Amino acid sequence: MNKQVIVYSAQGCNECNMVKQMLTQEGIPFEVRDVLANPEYQQEVEKFGFMGIPVTVVEDQAVKGFNPDELKKLVELARN
Repeated sequence: MNKQVIVYSAQGCNECNMVKQMLTQEGIPFEVRDVLANPEYQQEVEKFGFMGIPVTVVEDQAVKGFNPDELKKLVELARN
C-alpha cells in the first residue's frame, strides 16, 4: 500500500509540473493541493518551514522545489 503523497503547487508553476510529471512517470499517485485556491494549504507548507512551492510531502518528509535526487528518496519512502 503506497503512502499518501501530497504536492503543494499552483497553476502555471513549471517546477510543480515537473514534480508531478516525475511522480506520474514513477507510478506514484499523489494529491495536488493548490496553495492559491486554499490559504490553508499555504499554512501547511509554512509548517514544513517553506514559503514557496512546489513542496512534495510523504509522511513527515518534505522536499522543496524540483530536486530529482531528493524526490527519488520520497518515491522510495512512498513505496515502502
